[in-house]
Amino acid sequence: MRFLADMGVSHRVVEHLRAESHDVVHLSEQGLQRLPNGQIFQKAAAEQRIVLTFDLDFGEIVAGASGSIPSVIIFRLHNTRSEHVVERLKVALEQAADALNTGAVVSVQEGRVRVRHLPFR
Repeated sequence: MRFLADMGVSHRVVEHLRAESHDVVHLSEQGLQRLPNGQIFQKAAAEQRIVLTFDLDFGEIVAGASGSIPSVIIFRLHNTRSEHVVERLKVALEQAADALNTGAVVSVQEGRVRVRHLPFR
């Protein structure tokens, strides 16, 4: 899978995904630390990448978007340590891989993974 990691996502999470043979770009690696959320969304769509973020605004951006819509994984975790994020991400990818490939917003929480298929109806 192809991912675009937002600034709140640890580089350790990115390293884990790369070790699992995923294509991952972190915004900081491209000098895009201050890129507004709307432009992050557009970049992900243009590059066909799944956005990884802790920013709840992306749910609203997806809801208001039309046309090409990338999938988004939103972490809603109390424990944001890299190791925990990686473990919850593994569960999310196992449960939502098909949905992510066809368009979805995946909310990763402490005890569950919620998948909403795109476009929202």
